[in-house]
Formats: sequence, structure tokens, C-alpha cells
Amino acid sequence: MDQVFAEHFASDWIDSWNTHDLDRILSHYTDDFEMSSPVIIQITGEPSGTLKGKDAVAAYWGKALQLIPDLKFELQSILIGVQSITLYYKSARGRLAAEVFHFGTDQKVFKAFAHYAI
Repeated sequence: MDQVFAEHFASDWIDSWNTHDLDRILSHYTDDFEMSSPVIIQITGEPSGTLKGKDAVAAYWGKALQLIPDLKFELQSILIGVQSITLYYKSARGRLAAEVFHFGTDQKVFKAFAHYAI
């Protein structure tokens, strides 16, 4: 993982969410990626908090974008790991979040974990 890729990914990911462009958001992920988030439990009722596959996550994110039409993210920091990146960001509503992205050799996310400040 290098700084140039991490900065590009972070910028494009944040902008994709801020423009509510679901297709562009999904372009960062493999078709079979896995997403874990406590918000999945709240929005979908899935008790594991994990969804598998782009179609399942697209339905969840589409619903979330409808429920929160003013959703905006402000990047705070980029943390680089081994084949992973963590984005630390703040929502327009002031909620802090950290999202961990694990990348495959195709530089697409195959697994992601969202964490939120309490």
C-alpha cells in the first residue's frame, strides 16, 4: 500500500459518498465483498451486522442514502496498513467514524469494517 494510492482512494471514496453516487461508491469494491457495520443492524435488521456481495450492500447503502439525504463526510485522516487503509472521517452530523478497507491484488476492496464513535 502506498501513499499515492491511499490518498487517491480516500479522495474518490469521500467524493463518491458526498455526491451520493451509488454506482461510483460501489466501483471501489469487488462483486463478492463483505461489509460489517453496526449501522447494518439498524437499517437492515441483519443481526450479524455483516452483508456479503455487492447487491446486498448496494441495497443497504441505497436505503441509507434515502434515510439520510444530507449525508456528507469530511476526511480527518488516512491510515495506511499492509494491503489495507483506514479512513477516519466525520459526518455532517458530527459523528466520528473509522472505516477499514482490505484490498485485493486488483486494488479493489474485498472486505470493509465500519466503526463509529459512541
